Amino acid sequence: MKTILVPIDFSKKSEYAVKLASNIAKKSECEIHLLHMVELPTGIVDMGAGSNFSIPESMMYLRKVKERIVKLKEKFFGEDSDVKHGIRFQNPYEGITEYGAKIEADLIVMGSKGISDFEEILIGSNTEKVVRTSKIPVIVVKREVDNFKMRNIVFASNFKDESKESFAKLVDFSNQFKSKIHLLKVNTIDKFESSSASKEKIKDFLDEFKTAKSTINVYNDVSVVKGIMNFSKEINADLIALSTHGRSGLSHLFNGSISKNLSKNVIRPLITFKI
Repeated sequence: MKTILVPIDFSKKSEYAVKLASNIAKKSECEIHLLHMVELPTGIVDMGAGSNFSIPESMMYLRKVKERIVKLKEKFFGEDSDVKHGIRFQNPYEGITEYGAKIEADLIVMGSKGISDFEEILIGSNTEKVVRTSKIPVIVVKREVDNFKMRNIVFASNFKDESKESFAKLVDFSNQFKSKIHLLKVNTIDKFESSSASKEKIKDFLDEFKTAKSTINVYNDVSVVKGIMNFSKEINADLIALSTHGRSGLSHLFNGSISKNLSKNVIRPLITFKI
């Protein structure tokens, strides 16, 4: 891994993403790119006469944005850091996707503003769009994480063949940090499977992957989401990993609505790999 892209809007959530990216970069010596998007109103093509933005106003705005980016760099990386930055006047989703391709990013780290644990990822937001369609792995962070270690990663899946490509990417990712992967199958009442059958399925799935650090786990809970959250809390996971379909995001993993009562304090950083 060489390059990490971090979209920023100067909110607390994006600061959490910057902090987590800086922790990853220290362990992997990656180059960091901070990207601030300015979404113009529909119909605005330039910053000249006839638009709602005058050139002096736009220049002043850009200067203020650059000052805030410099302060952000100093806060999380130090004054002499070689962190790159970009400012784009574009739709956030399109801008993030195009900029990520331009710099050949290996990872995108984004803050989430969802009011419940998985809600931001499942609803039609810019974060959800990036997660759903990005060919680049995406880490979504919701709260501040101190001293991010990446020792224990939970890979939650149904362990069908379609998830093998995503898991292969996760294995490569985890090997860089010498992480242990905890493969997790959550059984629910409406989709019950015996523990022995689930474990056998995971073993078959794991056969073709050469990863020494892994565990096989079957967890029973009232929903897939709660099972992932509760298991991750029990083992004090540093990161939750999921594969995502381009057409339906993460919704293929979950049945019914996502509970808004899940504690905001237990959500861990989430990394997604597109199938």
